Amino acid sequence: MNISRYEQRVLHVLALGGYILHERDDGPKITSVTCYTRDGMILSDCTLIVFARLRGKRLIESRLGGAYRISKRGRTAVRAQLDNRGA
Repeated sequence: MNISRYEQRVLHVLALGGYILHERDDGPKITSVTCYTRDGMILSDCTLIVFARLRGKRLIESRLGGAYRISKRGRTAVRAQLDNRGA
């Protein structure tokens, strides 16, 4: 599966215990997303476009309308990295 650098960063944060909170306006469409690390920091690489790609590839999932977390498919797709901060 072809996964971009930004998608890898988000998946790596989610694999380490992070989550993505989403917001909706009045309708069913998601208008904004915020990715949190397990330490409570915000990951700025998680944009609405990256979120849509991850969701379309079924690498992340939400259960019972809660926060989005990494799926089983996402765990197998993420590459192991010692330090995710490098380029």
